[in-house]
Order: sequence, then structure tokens, then C-alpha cells
Amino acid sequence: MYRKSKWKCGYNLAVLGHGNNEKSVPQLLIRDLKFEKKSLAKLMFSPDQENHPSKAPVKYGELIVLGYNGSLPNGDRGRRKSRFALFKRPKANGVKPSTVHIACTPQAAKAISNKDQHSISYTLSRAQTVVVEYTHDSNTDMFQIGRSTESPIDFVVTDTVPGSQSNSDTQSVQSTISRFACRIICERNPPFTARIYAAGFDSSKNIFLGEKAAKWKTSDGQMDGLTTNGVLVMHPRNGFTEDSKPGVWREISVCGNVFSLRETRSAQQRGKMVENETNQLQDGSLIDLCGATLLWRTAEGLSRTPTVKHLEALRQEINAARPQCPVGFNTLAFPSMKRKDVVDEKQPWVYLNCGHVHGYHNWGNKEERDGKDRECPMCRSVGPYVPLWLGCEAGFYVDAGPPTHAFSPCGHVCSEKTTAYWSQIPLPHGTHTFHAACPFCAHQLAGLGESTEHI
Repeated sequence: MYRKSKWKCGYNLAVLGHGNNEKSVPQLLIRDLKFEKKSLAKLMFSPDQENHPSKAPVKYGELIVLGYNGSLPNGDRGRRKSRFALFKRPKANGVKPSTVHIACTPQAAKAISNKDQHSISYTLSRAQTVVVEYTHDSNTDMFQIGRSTESPIDFVVTDTVPGSQSNSDTQSVQSTISRFACRIICERNPPFTARIYAAGFDSSKNIFLGEKAAKWKTSDGQMDGLTTNGVLVMHPRNGFTEDSKPGVWREISVCGNVFSLRETRSAQQRGKMVENETNQLQDGSLIDLCGATLLWRTAEGLSRTPTVKHLEALRQEINAARPQCPVGFNTLAFPSMKRKDVVDEKQPWVYLNCGHVHGYHNWGNKEERDGKDRECPMCRSVGPYVPLWLGCEAGFYVDAGPPTHAFSPCGHVCSEKTTAYWSQIPLPHGTHTFHAACPFCAHQLAGLGESTEHI
């Protein structure tokens, strides 16, 4: 027999299935964790509110890259980071379309584009190019995202490799992210609306859509087009809250119009225009750049989101309960958030098939299983045996609930409603497939035909 602790007898995790595109995706439930809430309420304000909000610059929102648990594998540096905050600029740098030059030769188009102003060139044929000049807009700020490290890019994004442990893992992959992938235009006055557009201006302040790019003339005589691999956006229903439900993935054009998805990511035939939807971002909107997916959080939404301090308090309360391994009788504890990627000797481990939680031990490790599967000493079921990790990126949480659930098969732990939400989100994968993934490491979630629970 073993002594019961704050975790239920056997430290059982129930495997719950959540529907996702005809396949269900499981999460693991840590049963009967007890939490004291007396100190948590005052930790529930955002970092901006900890300082004097009246003196802080206006924040439009933040972009958070899915697949990273609070920072890039080798740390955040400069414009390359896992989280990027968009603040009101000291001076507006937004642009808006103005003069349209139609049916000009490529030479004339080049001359127009060389002007010291922004422009978008649509190459219709070798002899015909349409150039749309853009002029300064004093009412908006522009932020650009892409793979390029050139100065026009505010937020450098590289391909996300599931479970990558170093930046070299991502650099070894041939990127499908555009060098100048997209731009976000934020209104400088309340309500500080943010809108997304495909493609970004390069160092010459130009956007070029070549002959092979999908492009067309609109009903009002203007030009529009799509980038090679496209910019996809999904707005959640009911906002980014406990009641959030996944929305429908759409493609955003260079001019910010909304379309249904193409048959494949780079097909030249555009989808159907969706006239009752806009390119306006809302709290929880997902932006996919074909290689990396970003989560948009508004400043207001972040004010209702758990902070790192809040998550640290929850971690300490779990550890203060001093749960024990039923085999080794050693005390289990989640490692500090600074050591979130290093397996600790006290770290809890879970048998994914049955959900029983233990400390690390060699019981049931038989040579014929090649070290991949283990036999649970509590119920004798055989399956993967992985460490549990605390989800440290607070921006992914849809509520402030305690970390009682975990994703399978990676073992990242967060609140019940957060796992329920992300396990039903079909995220773009490659050029034409979708699957649910853990937001903290980007590992594809396992699927179950039916939900099961182990007592």
C-alpha cells in the first residue's frame, strides 16, 4: 500500500476525447488536485497593470508563436522571439492606397516603384504591370512579420519544428514562410482596431506579385492578389474565453479581403470571396504563415489572462501538496519555470494509455519493448511513459483555472478549459492538411475513437 496525498489514489489521469475534424483528440486529467485561492486573485492582472497604466504606452496587442513554451529554444533575441508586443509608435508609419497606374510597361513600373514611397506591383504579363502607389496614413501604425531579417520586418518568424530544442533545428528545415509574409495595420485611436494583410513591403518599400502569383481585378477596377503559400486566419467564436469554439480558416489577400481556402496552399485559383467577414483581428485570432502559426491577443484580452506570476503560484501550490510516487514513495514536484525544458529527478511522469502518474522509475522497462513502451505498475497496461511539463506561456490559457490537464502525447499541463479548446483547433500543417497540436510544443495530438476514463 502507499500513502494517499493530494492526488487521488494512484495519481490517476483520465483520458478525455475532444472532437476535431471527425477525429477526437485526448487530454489527460489530473484528478482531485487541491488549490488554495486566497493568494491568486491579486496575481490575475496583466504585467501592464502591475506598472502605472496611465504612464505606459498604448499596447495594441501581442503576437505569440505557437509551439514555444514561453521563449525560443535558445532564448529570445532582438526581433526573433516567441512573443512580440505591438505598441503605438511615436510617429505614425501606416500607409494607404492612392494612385493606380494601369497597363504600364515593366520599365515604367520599375520607375514608379523606385520612388521614395510604398507601392504594390501586379505583373499581368511580360508587357503589362499594374502599380498601386501607397501614401502615408497619419491615423495608423504598420507592423510587418516575415522570415527576413531586413529592417522593414518588425517580427522575425522562422519555421516551427515540433519539440525543437535549439534554433538550429528550425534553421535546418527549408522554409515555406515568406520573407515578407504579412503586415498588420493598427488604428492609432480607440478602439485601436488591428487589421491583417498578406505580404509585406521590402527594403525598397515595394511588394511584387509576379506572373505566377494569383491576382485579379476587382469589381471596382482595383487590383488584388494572394501570396505564394498564403496567409490564413481563423477567428474563434465567442472570443478567446472559457466558451471559445474554433472558427473557420480563411485566406487573407494582399488588400485585406477574405476568401475561402484554395484547394492547395499554393494553387493559382483563389477561393470564393467571403463578403460578410473582414480582416479585422480579434482576441484569439490565429494567423498561419505556412510554417509558423501566430496567436493574436488584444491588450484587453491579455488583461484577463493569467500572468507568469499566477502560473508560478499554481506550480508552488501543487508542489506544496507533496504528492508521492506510488512505487518509489519519493515526493513529486514540477521543476521551476526557468528549468521548464530540463527533466528534474522529482518530475512527475505519466503512463499515457492509463493515465497513472508516478515519479521516474525503471519498473516495467523490458528489453523487448525497446524502451518505447512501459508497463504501468498500477494497472499493468502498456504504453508510452512521458514526463509532465507545466505550460509556461500564459497567453495560450483561455482561463485562470489550475493546471489540472495535460496534452497527449507531449505531457504539457495547463487548465482543463485550455486543453479542451486547443485540442479541438485544427491547425494548418504543411500545404494541405490540418491537425490539432499542443500550443506549447507544436506536437500533433494523439487521437481516440471514444473518450475513456480510468478510476
